[in-house]
Formats: sequence, structure tokens, C-alpha cells
Amino acid sequence: MNKNLLNMLVCPVTKSKLYYNKDTNELVSLPARLAFKIEDDIPVMLESEARQINSDEYEKYKKIFYKK
Repeated sequence: MNKNLLNMLVCPVTKSKLYYNKDTNELVSLPARLAFKIEDDIPVMLESEARQINSDEYEKYKKIFYKK
């Protein structure tokens, strides 16, 4: 994921910062508890296409992304 692009994008639901998860190739919005997929290097920033993050994932991501 291009770091410059990541710095420009925000969650379309909450307008909060997005975090890149390279293991799943998704952009994660913790406040919205959504994961947006990336197809052919293009983020799919539609709420209707996003995956809900379950409680376990949320806690895991919180530890990873909020420690920075």
C-alpha cells in the first residue's frame, strides 16, 4: 500500500484514520469497526462493501495500531 495514498485516505463513515493490514490487504477503521478491501491496488471505500470487524479482531487491531 502506497504510504502517501494511505495518509490521504480516511474512513468514509467516521472520517477517521485508516490503518493498513498487510496480512489481509485491507484498510481498517477502528472507530467504524470496518475493514475495507483493496483490489488491484485500489481501496474499495464503500461502506456496503466493507467487512465488519468482530470483537476479537478489534481488540487485536487496537493493540497493534494504537501503540504507534
